[in-house]
Amino acid sequence: MAVLEQNNVFDADSIPEKVVGITSDMVMHDSGFHFHTTKSQLLYAPSGCMTVTTSDRQLVLPPFRMLWIPPHEVHRVNFRNIVSYRSIYFDEKYSQRYMNPDLKVLHVNALLKEIIERICSWEWSGLRQHQTNLLKVFWDELSKAPEEKLELTMPQDKRFTKIAEEWTLQKSMPPMLKDFAEKTGAVEKTISRIFKKETGLSYQDWRQQWRLQRSIELLVEGNSIGEVSHILDFSSDSAFIEFFKKQTGSTPLQYLMKNE
Repeated sequence: MAVLEQNNVFDADSIPEKVVGITSDMVMHDSGFHFHTTKSQLLYAPSGCMTVTTSDRQLVLPPFRMLWIPPHEVHRVNFRNIVSYRSIYFDEKYSQRYMNPDLKVLHVNALLKEIIERICSWEWSGLRQHQTNLLKVFWDELSKAPEEKLELTMPQDKRFTKIAEEWTLQKSMPPMLKDFAEKTGAVEKTISRIFKKETGLSYQDWRQQWRLQRSIELLVEGNSIGEVSHILDFSSDSAFIEFFKKQTGSTPLQYLMKNE
């Protein structure tokens, strides 16, 4: 087990054990883009919310979601508030017996939460029989975990990547199309064409999906409906609730309660 401090450097690839767990409480963290050459990674936070960016996608990990990251997958982990961070690294040859080499966001049930906590407390040494037995349960539960599809494809056009990074880092938020055109110097039709080609969504729809992801982060961080509505520029609390229900099938409070 490793308890990481805020500024510790950790290199999972340098550790030969086939199962390595770490735990930490961090705030204002940015891992930078990186990848692991010999390890698969399971990333999870029992409290707080993380934003993960890959080469082409943005994903949000509230406490009821975890992320399976295969080796060589470039990714970046960001969060602004305090996050209880859990990460388990598996030797590639070992993990490929159980998981396909695909990036996946999976739902975390109560049993998986407990098992992840247990694994993250293990010493980095050869596995004992009771640990091997628990890993069998872990892999069985992981294989049955429902996959979550809430992800946002990021634009790749060089005119937009820098400002999109600012949105990921929450330094600003995507403006209305007219304002975005003025900011970038691109005409509205060009922006719409590029976003449709590169993300599958019109700019307006992409912006709405970004606001949905950000609203989940803000709610998990403890912000009220009114605060989230104000931060994300909704005209009223009821307008935000209606938007959230249309996107998820639940009101914000129902969404959080059913995922506890």
